[in-house]
Amino acid sequence: MIKVGIIGGSGLDDPNILENPEEVLVDTPYGKPSSALTLGLIQDTHVVILSRHGKNHQFSPTQVNNQANIHALKQQGVTHILATTACGSLRQEIDRGHFVVLDQFIDFTRFRNNTFFTCFQNGAEHTPMAEPFDKDLRDKLYNTAKDLGFPVHPSGTVVTIEGPRFSTKAESKMFRIWGADVINMSTAPEAMLANEMKIPYAAVAMSTDYDCWKEDEAPVSWDEILEVFNENAHRVKQILINTISKIK
Repeated sequence: MIKVGIIGGSGLDDPNILENPEEVLVDTPYGKPSSALTLGLIQDTHVVILSRHGKNHQFSPTQVNNQANIHALKQQGVTHILATTACGSLRQEIDRGHFVVLDQFIDFTRFRNNTFFTCFQNGAEHTPMAEPFDKDLRDKLYNTAKDLGFPVHPSGTVVTIEGPRFSTKAESKMFRIWGADVINMSTAPEAMLANEMKIPYAAVAMSTDYDCWKEDEAPVSWDEILEVFNENAHRVKQILINTISKIK
């Protein structure tokens, strides 16, 4: 049976997209996930929604228990994970309100528990990570957004920083040199853990700002991010709903 997990970033975890939603409290060997899970249906497909930062956005990026979040979805029998995230753009052509279907990440976090294989007592485990985002899910997200007429980029490298602070100009310019296209504080640890659990994972990122590399603009602010985010959140929900109906 297909069961799709949605990991929603800020405000992109709306339980109203589900039919017959039911909230379930769970625990895992890694502690409690960020929020209760919301179970329901989208066009006859079983869906589990998890709020990455908690229902009230009470967890900073470093506090998010990614191990528990991914393990909780695995416990529920989730077969695919779709994640949403706000991001800063590191490329001129990725404008505010554009979507990027991520295909690579650079992990620049420092304090995350980002593996289930913390010891090799039962044998060495080195998970391949050359292609961390599932191609079939990526294609479905991209084609869905394109069919909806939204500005969408079929690929992009995200650099995930620790946060909660934003980048310095020097860091922002360095990430561009490295080949990163967008920047956020969430995706890399999630993708790593989902791959370790062998759950196909894909993420659609919404560009809300230009970080601080762009000299002709003021550096990013949280208020600016929220404004662009609120204008486009309904589009992310449409992408999710239409994509889930295509997963077989």
